[in-house]
Formats: sequence, C-alpha cells, structure tokens
Amino acid sequence: MPRIPVDLPLSVDRQAPAALMTQLGDLLRAAMRDGTLKSGERLPSSRALARQLSVSRTVVTEAYQQLYAEGWLEGRHGSGTYVADLAPREPAVPADPPSASAPTSATFAGPVIDLRPGQPWVRDYDQAAWRRAWRAAADLPPGDSPDPYGLPRLRRALADHLRRTRAIAVGPENVLVTRGTGNGLDLVAATLLRPGDRAGVEDPGYRVARNVFAARGAHVVPCPVDEDGVVVEALPDDLRVLYTTPAHQYPLGGRLPVPRRERLLAWARRTGAVVIEDDYDAEFRYDVAPLPALYGLGPERVALLGTLSKSLAPDVGVGWLVASPTLLAAVARTRDNLADRTSGPAQQAMAVLLERGDLDRHLRRMRLEYARRRAEVVAALGTLVTGDTAGLHVMVELPEHAVGPLVTAAAERGVLLDAMSRHHHGVAARHGLVIGYGSASLSEVRKGVAVIAELIGDLLPGRAEAARE
Repeated sequence: MPRIPVDLPLSVDRQAPAALMTQLGDLLRAAMRDGTLKSGERLPSSRALARQLSVSRTVVTEAYQQLYAEGWLEGRHGSGTYVADLAPREPAVPADPPSASAPTSATFAGPVIDLRPGQPWVRDYDQAAWRRAWRAAADLPPGDSPDPYGLPRLRRALADHLRRTRAIAVGPENVLVTRGTGNGLDLVAATLLRPGDRAGVEDPGYRVARNVFAARGAHVVPCPVDEDGVVVEALPDDLRVLYTTPAHQYPLGGRLPVPRRERLLAWARRTGAVVIEDDYDAEFRYDVAPLPALYGLGPERVALLGTLSKSLAPDVGVGWLVASPTLLAAVARTRDNLADRTSGPAQQAMAVLLERGDLDRHLRRMRLEYARRRAEVVAALGTLVTGDTAGLHVMVELPEHAVGPLVTAAAERGVLLDAMSRHHHGVAARHGLVIGYGSASLSEVRKGVAVIAELIGDLLPGRAEAARE
C-alpha cells in the first residue's frame, strides 16, 4: 500500500545568494541526517512541493535529481519518491590481494567508499522503462532455436545505435549479439587463435584479455602504451591478434589520436593481424569530442567489442561484436560448436530499451552524473590526475614506495583503492592509483578523494603542493 507523503515545514529564501535548488537540497539533506525524514518515508510529489514552496516545479525536480545521484533518495515509478535506506553499509570485503587494492588487514568498521574501477552506478535508472522492457520480453514465447548471431530485432537496433553514437555505418549483417565484452573476446579468440599463436595485449592493460588469450593457448605478448595509447612502432610483426582500448585506454586513460590509429591500421594490413577494439568507456566523454571508432577506419582488419555492462548494468549480460560478415560467420560457427548463447528474453528487453530511446535517455542522464563525480576528483587532486577526459576512472601516478602505504592507510579510513601494479603483465613499469568513480555516490566520491588528497599530502607533501598550484 502506498505510504502517505510526509508534510515538511520547509521554506526557501529568494533573497539568499544560494540557488533555490541548492537551498532545497540542503534542507532535505539536513532533515534526513537528523532523522526528521526517515528511511522509507515518501516525499511529496515535485508538483505538490513546488506549490507549497511557491517555486517552479523545475526547482524541486532538480533538487530531487541531485539527491537521487547522491544516494539519499530512491524513485519508485508509479509510486513516488522515497528516502533511501540510510543505514550504514557493511564494509565490503576486498577481492584482490593487498598489492592490488585495500589490504585484508584493514579493520575499518564504518561505511566503506569503494573507489576501485570497473563498476558503474546502478541505483539511478528509469524503473518504469526497465519494467516495460521486461514485460514486453515476457509477453513473447520462448525461442526454440537460438540464432548464434542474436535476435535480428536487437541486431537492427544495435546497428542503429552505433550509427548514431559512434558514427559507424553498419547494418545488422555486421552485428553479432554477445553476453558482453569478455564473451565476445573469447569467441573471437576461439575462432582466430591456435595454440602457440602470439596475441598482443596492452601493458598495462585489461587483465581479462590476458586471461582469455592464455586460456585459448596463445602466447600473450605485452605491448607498451604511453599517455595516448598503444605504441604502434613497438608492435612486433608476428602477432595474430592485438587487443586495444583506443577510446579510453585502460587503465592509463589516454585516447588514441587519429594519426596513430591510421598507423595502427597500416600495421595490421601489412602484417595480417586482426585488431580487437574494445570500445571501452566510449559512451562517457567530458571535455573532448569523441573520436570515431577504429572499426570505421578499417572494417576489414578490426573487430569491435561493446557492452551494456558499463552504460546500463553489469548483470544485463548483453553486448555486441561488430566485424565483417566473413569473420562473423566464422564466429557464429564457433559459437554453435561451443553451444554458446545470449539470453533471448534479455535480448528482447534490451531491444525495447533501444527502440524506445530509453537507453539514450539513460546515457545522457548518466553523463551528467559522472561528470559531476569526475569534477570532484579533479578538484581534489588537481594536476595529479591524468586520463580524465572520458570514462569512469582516472589515474594518479605516484612513486612506487608511496603506493602501498597509501592504499593501506586509505583502507583503514574506509576508502578502497586500486593500485596500478595489478594491471601490468609481469614487472610493473608505472606506479600509482587507478581511481574509479562510477559506483560511488557524489558525496562518497567527494569524501573519498578528500581522504586521498590528505594522505598524499602526508606522504608526499611536495607532490601535493605542486598539484594544487
């Protein structure tokens, strides 16, 4: 049964220097902190509260949206706006060894702020659109013979999405639906690699790519990167495939310039290698315009991987592989041999989100949210930050001797961090922190980076002072 909205004695001051939206947000935060508003209580509708305060509905809507983003509120479409669960969260258990993230010896007992990379924000989404998509999928009968390419409906929607968002002129014949980037990468590896083939990966780079190639019997070859991405001149000529992240290099954060993209494609044509392009973080750009996908410059030598795990949610289990029809046919045969499939209902639901424009609206909203969090990181850490033009993480390069103590001290204060060393293949050549701001709220990011800045100031005072200048 719907709960009765609380009736709060709120007022805003039109003569005050702070914006009305800011004043309202501050009043609501204070009410939630002191217990006037309790977890699970329903707030007035934006229309009703705007009428009460004699302000425009936009003022209330924007204040609510900011509190949604910070985790104070949660929306229940068709039911209203509610105070989120404000109880302290249990500390997360770090999944990595002490050298990679927060040490297991940390005994912080309060709420944990997780600033490790790799996870998006999943607590702010259009619940009505989500339910509508899954209801539409549930209305369809179950499939009896799954198409290894994926549902034609979703392939058409993905081709249109990529044309609009990545300027790639492809049709459904160029699209194969996967369960995500890892699944797509494994299918390409199983199709192209034989035991002993040499497979290149960026170093530092994505660990899953190394693991996938090694599991398929390939000899993994680390390929150096710099601030802009993979160094083409350092690539050996005997690679069968090269995995690269040109949109936002993981984890350094560079984007591959067009001249270097052209040199990379020239190398691939000369050597016969297939470039596997992971379009990682291409959806989220901030101070720069997106560069065209590498696939669009050389579709005959490039296989493009994408996923909805970062733009929507990790557990959706839907991604895509874009390649030439010849390569896709070979991958489809491999998929049949492996009995590998993408969930039919999940594909139908994602098709609805794409066709109705719900995913585009979600991406536009999340770009704004992530931009706010990214701004907090840059404001706190200044020129120490690199790789911040896109994506959901940044890098802070530090002396090797400072990284371990800083990660440990941050964990003891409830902030989980990721060390650069974990992303190297073998001996680490660069050291520092990879700071993710995707899965933490705006207020958590603000608190977490304040802790990081303070610790850097304690451990490396000269470095911290230079960053603030």
